[in-house]
Amino acid sequence: MYKYLFGPVPSRRLGISLGIDLVPHKICSLNCVYCECGRTTKLTTERKKYVPVDEVEKELMQFLTNNPAPDYITFSGSGEPTLNSGIGKILDFIKEKYPKIPVAVLTNGTLLSIKQVRDEILKADLVLPSLDAATDAVFRKINQPPKTLKNENCIEGLVSFRNEYSGKINLEVFILTGYNNSLEELNELKKAILKTKPDIVQLNTLDRPGTLPNLVAATKTELQNIASYWNLENVEIITSAPERKKIESYRQDFEVAILETIARRPCTLSDLSMILGKHINEINKYLDVLETEKKITTVKLERGLFYQTLNK
Repeated sequence: MYKYLFGPVPSRRLGISLGIDLVPHKICSLNCVYCECGRTTKLTTERKKYVPVDEVEKELMQFLTNNPAPDYITFSGSGEPTLNSGIGKILDFIKEKYPKIPVAVLTNGTLLSIKQVRDEILKADLVLPSLDAATDAVFRKINQPPKTLKNENCIEGLVSFRNEYSGKINLEVFILTGYNNSLEELNELKKAILKTKPDIVQLNTLDRPGTLPNLVAATKTELQNIASYWNLENVEIITSAPERKKIESYRQDFEVAILETIARRPCTLSDLSMILGKHINEINKYLDVLETEKKITTVKLERGLFYQTLNK
């Protein structure tokens, strides 16, 4: 089992994706209410080498020597990857050693106001930042940032990055009913989208439980209505989780292993990660499918959110 790599993961957006996790679970600059990885345990904007660059490079060489090339190598994980001050060195290493493999960066975009961060990820082929709010009040409600982090600075960081970056930007907007779907906020979001000029705007919503109870996902119709209201040519709605089964890296045996494990006893996401020896992001991809197909359900207990089979 690799310590810093995970997957390949069947990604709805990136196909067969080999993940690189550059921060320990769960260090992030936001504490988003919808995060399927759980609550942020260390809320910070401090950049440092949270994991060693040379160890990540060794794992990459070992994996790519012994396995087929993925569709993407993706900086993602259970926290914010740009918090790691070594991300630029690792990206340079990949581009030097494996120039034919495209690299994607999944980021919440909060550190793009820092010129050094922008410079470090310029060699990426695809950057997927998120923008869930255009006003500071909604930003604090849905993303729960540190007090020092201002939403207007995040948006200006996205604008600056667009001006400096020649690659593709897919901007994800996560819609939660009662949080950021008012006409006022949607109008402000459209203004921010027009300023940041992404290649594609990807509308997404809740697949599975977040960090707060009673969160309400937007329906597909609601997402379609938002896309129509914005009247922008580059807006798309993220496809449903079961589409992952069509991706080559989707493993039926791993799906069965999850079902067999929680059939014996309900497990949290952390439990499943330890028992099955897989990164929580990889497990999350399969849980998305299983829950959408109504093969599993969740129950809130004292120790957290547990997954169990529906026929239990």
